Amino acid sequence: MGPTIHDVARVANTSKSTVSRYLNGQKVKKETQEALEKAILELNYHRNENARRLVMSRTNTIGIVVDNISNIFYSGIIRGIEEVANRKGYNCIFYSGTSNAKREASFLHLLFEGQVDGIILLSFQKRDRKDLEQMLDMPYPLALIGDHGEMDGLFSVDIDNASGVSDLVTYLHGLGHRKVAYISGPPHMGPIKYRFKGLEQTMKELQMECKPEWIVTSDWSNQGGYEAMKELLKQDGYTAVIASNDETAIGALRAMQEAGIQVPEQMSIVGFDDITQASWVYPPLTTVKQPLKQVGLTAAEGLFAQIEGLDEVKRTSQLYKPTLIVRQSCTKL
Repeated sequence: MGPTIHDVARVANTSKSTVSRYLNGQKVKKETQEALEKAILELNYHRNENARRLVMSRTNTIGIVVDNISNIFYSGIIRGIEEVANRKGYNCIFYSGTSNAKREASFLHLLFEGQVDGIILLSFQKRDRKDLEQMLDMPYPLALIGDHGEMDGLFSVDIDNASGVSDLVTYLHGLGHRKVAYISGPPHMGPIKYRFKGLEQTMKELQMECKPEWIVTSDWSNQGGYEAMKELLKQDGYTAVIASNDETAIGALRAMQEAGIQVPEQMSIVGFDDITQASWVYPPLTTVKQPLKQVGLTAAEGLFAQIEGLDEVKRTSQLYKPTLIVRQSCTKL
């Protein structure tokens, strides 16, 4: 049997309760701390985390369920989550919904079974209404990143997608563009509805034109953007293209260049996301940048507030506004 807390107290010439306070992060006198650190090193003492978890009724672990854990787009969000978890002394366990071929809600059993102290569900796909209703009834710490179905009573963090597209439309309007085409994304993705809403509302307010034949769909890939732009090139009359993500915009840019269209001299184009490649294509892409790390930080802070008993956090939702990044893919008319 390894050294115990009693052994540490004996060697450090202090009480068991003082050792316990120190191990749980509470302050002790400087000379006591030095004696405890020396005793722990001398005895090669390691705290029994399993016993501690039983006493504390906590696992000191949170679960993060990601719809596709290989998606590098989520790395900024995950960094924010891990920063808060590390500060709180918690471990993170990651689960991939895609690799397990499971719906998000199926991972809620981790809370029922006490395997984790809280769960963050990370997905930008549309969520099923029944799943959201089940989450609403959860008596455990839970945070959503992405779609929350506009349902009150869930703690959620998301990007203000409508605002991001609105800023792009306003920017193009300021350059003199009045007729704009739009490349949408896959309908199963949560942001699509709000990005189109931002487009529609702002163009109406500014008295701009976007004909139905100037709206096409993509799968948010480079190839999808390339093919969508090929369809748009069968139409004319517009002076700028808004792509609903950067990968789509980069594919569309390639299609324009292959067709002999000079960008931005003959056609302007903007994207959404500000991925790394957006600043490396030619011309560099004007887009909007999502504050992904801040989304992760806020989601984790909200989850830990619930773990620590601040239940009112569960009734809030927060949106973070993207930032317009102006580069060289647009011109003034």
